[in-house]
Amino acid sequence: MTGETTDKAVILARGLGTRMRKQDEAAGLDASQTAAADAGIKALIPIGRPFLDYVLSALADAGYRRICLVIGPDHDAIRHYYGEQVKLDRLSIDFAVQREPRGTADAVASAEKFADGEPVAVINSDNYYPVAALRPLREQGGSGAALFDWRSMTAGSNLPEERLRSFAVARIEDGCLVGILEKPDEATWQALPRPIWLSMNCWQFRPTIFDSCRAIKPSPRGELELPDAVQHSIDVLGERFRAVTVSEPVLDITSRRDVAGVAEKLSGTEVRL
Repeated sequence: MTGETTDKAVILARGLGTRMRKQDEAAGLDASQTAAADAGIKALIPIGRPFLDYVLSALADAGYRRICLVIGPDHDAIRHYYGEQVKLDRLSIDFAVQREPRGTADAVASAEKFADGEPVAVINSDNYYPVAALRPLREQGGSGAALFDWRSMTAGSNLPEERLRSFAVARIEDGCLVGILEKPDEATWQALPRPIWLSMNCWQFRPTIFDSCRAIKPSPRGELELPDAVQHSIDVLGERFRAVTVSEPVLDITSRRDVAGVAEKLSGTEVRL
């Protein structure tokens, strides 16, 4: 490991929001939330203020200062809000455009110019990560993965247990990530060693990640997947990803039914950008 730390973070905000667009009257969204959900822009779902504001504030609390939002070519609302409308005291925000929705590894690759040879954190725009994960990830130096205790997720996240059971599970050896198991079946789940650590797409990368993003092939669903790029970095490039294990939950705002639970969890949270 290099001992490098970074104040740069990349947020993947290019998603199509397919599940968020699905109509669901039982979700109980207000008019402004419904409008954002209809547009599929999860980052701008208002919970007092746009959800992504909370994500950015946590990054600032953890010591990140330079942010790159990976967006689509038609995401003018995000560009206008963060580029012109909101007041920024602790952060600077740049944008990278992923022209086509070709997967998370391709989204990361679009931020290579922003990274400019420096380490970067990479997170989702539809997850709220605790500072207890973001700060040690930044400070540990080199490549790292924040991994979240299954028990803490079931106790404190807004997600039901059956949904959490479909999340990716990390394999750790000697304090480092060695692999990611996607959507384990029931037999595999029961056989997993305890504690179970979930991967929630919360990373710190050295610049070699961009080589891996270019090297991988599309997955069976036709996308360039970030976990495949990470595995390539481990297996082919010999990159060591320190496992930053965290016993606090992550909040998720994938569908309309997630909004109320996330709003309750974030109630009273101070936001400073």
